[in-house]
Amino acid sequence: MALCVENNFDVLLTIDKNLMFQQNLDKYNITIAVLNCKTSKIEELITFIPSFKAQISSLQKFKAYIINK
Repeated sequence: MALCVENNFDVLLTIDKNLMFQQNLDKYNITIAVLNCKTSKIEELITFIPSFKAQISSLQKFKAYIINK
């Protein structure tokens, strides 16, 4: 997380559903977007992109969001 902030990331896109519970999000000026997928196969991950793109403009820093299809 610290590396993402140091490198000026706006959004961290991940499939790690535990990340939001393992980190103090108030500490990091970044948005966490968690794809609610069952596997890390690219065929499944790309199905989340339309939903992610539709929501990205409303996502706020210092928060985590679950992205569903």
